[in-house]
Amino acid sequence: MHTMTQRLSAEFFGTFWLVFGGCGAAVLAGDKIGYYGVALAFGLTVLTMVYAVGHISGGHFNPAVTVGLAMGKRFDWKDVPAYVGAQVVAAIAAAAVLFAVASGRDGFSAHDSGFATNGYGDHSPAGYSLLSVLIIEVVLTAFFLYIILGATDTRAPKGFAPLAIGLALTLIHLIAIPVDNTSVNPARSIGPALFAGGGPIGQLWAFILAPLVGALIAGATYAVLFGKDQEAISLEVATEG
Repeated sequence: MHTMTQRLSAEFFGTFWLVFGGCGAAVLAGDKIGYYGVALAFGLTVLTMVYAVGHISGGHFNPAVTVGLAMGKRFDWKDVPAYVGAQVVAAIAAAAVLFAVASGRDGFSAHDSGFATNGYGDHSPAGYSLLSVLIIEVVLTAFFLYIILGATDTRAPKGFAPLAIGLALTLIHLIAIPVDNTSVNPARSIGPALFAGGGPIGQLWAFILAPLVGALIAGATYAVLFGKDQEAISLEVATEG
C-alpha cells in the first residue's frame, strides 16, 4: 500500500509529463510534426506514465478522470481534492518550464503563439463555436472515461489498460485539435492558459466545466450500461500482469 505522499508524487510527475510532453510537442515542434504528431505525443505521454507510475497512484493525471472514477465508485471522494490539487500544480509547473524553454527563441510570445491553449470562437484553431466545443469536450471526455473504466474492469484482460488509454487519448486529439486544441483535462487547460493570458484565461471555464460533466456522466452510467465488475477497483490494476 502506497502512502498518500507517494501517490500524489506519482500524480504530479505523470501530469507534469503529460502537459510538458503534449503541449511541448505543440509549442516547440508543432509546425514540423503537425497535429498528427501532437496527438501522438499526448497519447504517448499518458501511455508511458500509466505504465511507469500507474501502479502507485492509479495514473489519473487529469481532474476529470479523478472525478469520473469517484463517481463510478472506483476512487474515494475524500481523496479527490488532493489528487486534483497535485494535478493542477503539476500542469502549471510543466507550463512554466515549457515557457522558459520556448522563451529562448527570439520573438517568442506565449500570447501571440497561443501556447497550446484551448479555445472557442476566435481562439479555436478552425473557428468552432462555443456550443461545438462544449459538445465535443463532454462527449470525448465521457468516452475517455468509459474506456478507462472498461479497460480497468476486472472482467477485462489485465495489463493492457495503458495501451487502450494511450490510444484513446491519441484518437481524441486527432478528433478535437481542429475544434479547440483538445482539452478533456482541466489541468492541461489551466497550465498553458495562465502563461498565454487574455482570451484563453477568460475561456477556461468551458474547459473545466465540460470535461467534468462528461466524466460525471460516464462515471454515473458505466455500471448501468455495462454491468459491474467483480469488485470495485482503481487504475492500479492497469499495470498488473
